[in-house]
Amino acid sequence: MAISGPNALKKLDEALRDIRSEEQKISRLLARSSERSAKLKETQSALFRQLANTQLEGVAREEIGERFSRAEKKAHAILEKHDVLLNDVENQLKKLDVQVASKATKRHEILNELNQAQEKLVALKDKIKKQIEKNPKFETLQKKVKNLKIIAEQSIKKTEIAQKDSEEKGKPYRNDPLFMYLWDRKYGTSEYKVGNLTRWLDGKVARLVKYNDARPNFAMLNEIPLRLNEHALYQSELEQKAQEALDRLEQKAVDEAGGKPMRLTLEKAQKELSGFDVEMAQNEDERDELAQQYQTLAEGQTPAFEEASKLLSDNLQNQNIATLFERARRTSNSKDDILVKKIDGIIFSIKEERLDNKSYKKRLKTLATRRRELEDIEWEFKKSRFDDPRSTFSKDGLTGSLLSEFLSGAITAAIYWQQFKGSQSWRSGTSDWGSGFGLPRSRKSSRGSSSTWSSSSRSGGFSRPSRSSSSRSGGGFSRPSRGSRSGSSGSRKSGGFKTGGGF
Repeated sequence: MAISGPNALKKLDEALRDIRSEEQKISRLLARSSERSAKLKETQSALFRQLANTQLEGVAREEIGERFSRAEKKAHAILEKHDVLLNDVENQLKKLDVQVASKATKRHEILNELNQAQEKLVALKDKIKKQIEKNPKFETLQKKVKNLKIIAEQSIKKTEIAQKDSEEKGKPYRNDPLFMYLWDRKYGTSEYKVGNLTRWLDGKVARLVKYNDARPNFAMLNEIPLRLNEHALYQSELEQKAQEALDRLEQKAVDEAGGKPMRLTLEKAQKELSGFDVEMAQNEDERDELAQQYQTLAEGQTPAFEEASKLLSDNLQNQNIATLFERARRTSNSKDDILVKKIDGIIFSIKEERLDNKSYKKRLKTLATRRRELEDIEWEFKKSRFDDPRSTFSKDGLTGSLLSEFLSGAITAAIYWQQFKGSQSWRSGTSDWGSGFGLPRSRKSSRGSSSTWSSSSRSGGFSRPSRSSSSRSGGGFSRPSRGSRSGSSGSRKSGGFKTGGGF
C-alpha cells in the first residue's frame, strides 16, 4: 500500500521520538546504576569503619575511623553536586525535546498550507495549458529541455562506464607498489623535483617496472572519466538554464491566469519550511551535545565523580584494610561475621552494577548512532521534498518492516535511504505539462546526479557527511554542520517556486 510523503515523515518523526525517549530512559538507568555504585561504596566504607571499631583499639582505630569518615563526607558532598548537575542537564534535554516536537507540529501545519496552495494552482491547469500552448516559444523551450536532458543523461552514463573501466583496468597499476611510488612522486613530469642520487635510484626503479611505457596508459585511464565528467556537468548546466527559462515562461502564464497570490503563498510556505528545517537541525545538534554530556555524567566519567569514587576506593584498597578484613573472616565473633557478610554482599552488588553499566553503555551507543542516522535521513527526506503532499512511496513496509530492520541494524542508513528514493514518485504524474505545482519536475534528474565521476563521489553517492566524523553515521548524507545553517546553504532543494512538475 502506498504511503504519502507527510505520513512517511510522521512515521520517521515517531521513530525518532521513540529513540530519544529510550535514550533518556537508558541514560537515567545508567545514572541510577552509577549512583547506586557510589552509594554502595559509601556503605562499604561505613561497614569497614565499623569493622575497625571491633578489630582495632586506641590510636589505630581512631586513625582509620577519621580517615574513612573524612573520605565519606567529602565524597558525599561531591556526589550531591553531581546529582544537581545531572538533573539540570536532564531538564535541558526535556525542554529541547518539547521545542523540537513543537516545531514539528508547526511544520506540518505549514505543509498543509503549501498543499492547499498547490491544489488551487492545479485547478488552473487546463486554463494555463491552453494559454501557454499558444505561445510558440513554449514548444521550442520544452523540446530543448527534453533534448538537453537526454544528452545530459547519456553523458552521465558514458562517465559511469569510463569510471568503471578506469577502476578495473587501473587495478594492475595501483597494485604495483613500485609503479605507484613513482606515480605519487610525479616521476617523468615537470613536477618531479628530487636530488641527483634519488633521481638515479628512481631511474633504476622506473626501468625495472617499465614505468615510462606504463605511465601514459595509466594517466589516460584517469583522465578520460574526468573529461567526460566535465562534459556531463556542462550538459547538465545547459539543461538547467533551459529549464529555468521554461520556468519563467510558465510562471508568467500562472500569474496572468490569476495564480500569483497562490504562487506567493507557496513560495512563502517553502521558505518557512526551509527555516524550520534549519532550526530543527540546530536543536537536534544542541540536543546531541546535551545527550553526550548527560551520558558522561550518568556514566560517572566526570573528574568530580571520579574523585569521589577514588576517595572511597583508595581507603578500601589499603593493605591494612585488606588485612583487617581477612582477620575478621577468621574470627568467631558474631558481630564481625555479620559485617563480613554485609561487605561481601555489597562487593557482589557492585560487580552486578558494573555489568549493568556495561550493558547500558552499549545500548546507548547503538541508540545514539541510530538517532543520528535517522536525523540524517530526515534531513535528506525534507531536502528532496519527499514530504510534499503529492509525494508517494510504493514500497510495502517502508515505514514498517524496513524501518524496523534499519533500527535493529539489519540494514544501513544508506541502504534504507536508497529504499525511499527507489520507491518515491509524484502523484498525478510530473512529466506532463501542468500536472503539479511546487514539485520537482521529475522523479529523477540528471542535475546533481551522484553518478558523475569525482573524488568525492566514489564512496557512496551522497555529499560527504558534515557533522563531526566522531559523531556522525558516515553514510554520506548532506546534513549541514553546526555554524553553517544560518544561511540558505543546505536548505530544501528547489526552494524557489516551480509551477509544477514539468509543464
